[in-house]
Amino acid sequence: MAKKMNGVQDVDIFKAEREGKLREVGNQAVWSLSSCKPGFGVDQLRDESYETFWQSDGPQPHLVNIQFKKKTTIQDICLYADYKADESYTPNRISIRAGNHFNDLTEVEQVEMSEPVGWVCVPLKDVNDKPIRTFMIQVTVLSNHQNGRDTHIRRIKVRSPTHCSDNAMVRAQLHSVRVHTVYKIVMMIFCPPGVQSGVQDSDDDLLSSRSSVRCTR
Repeated sequence: MAKKMNGVQDVDIFKAEREGKLREVGNQAVWSLSSCKPGFGVDQLRDESYETFWQSDGPQPHLVNIQFKKKTTIQDICLYADYKADESYTPNRISIRAGNHFNDLTEVEQVEMSEPVGWVCVPLKDVNDKPIRTFMIQVTVLSNHQNGRDTHIRRIKVRSPTHCSDNAMVRAQLHSVRVHTVYKIVMMIFCPPGVQSGVQDSDDDLLSSRSSVRCTR
């Protein structure tokens, strides 16, 4: 069953990005279109302007293909549509599909939009209610308002939770804590109170056989 979104979308989609909760990952993907009018293609869809747009130039359904080089966690996909400017070119019903490649795409969400003006954000979740992990997303425009043939989409953003990119940082911080804890224990064992200590190598080498501790009075 399609989710229904009506009228002007008063959504500050940049709030989560400003707060560091989400990040845009569309620049990590390869984008392609089922068709486009010359001068109204991927570059216009992905620029920062609300005045430019992708315009299809072929039979429905119209497709936006987003392919990542590695499996990526996707929180949501956001589209900017403007019914007041585009009228019959405005998408009415879209399907979001995901998979490893073109041959195994399955529908994650279907959305019905009624005269949208602004951003429409569609959460993408798996069967466990968690953000999907995928190599590919396909945005499919199934129909337009007023039975329009071709479509206009002004911008698309693909966003991922920032905590996914923070795992390496967390591991590094935990490693640093462990290293400094070992350092303090070594000092307590080998250097009596009131004696200064020093380490010949860097903290990262404390656990290696090349490391040594010297105590000086």
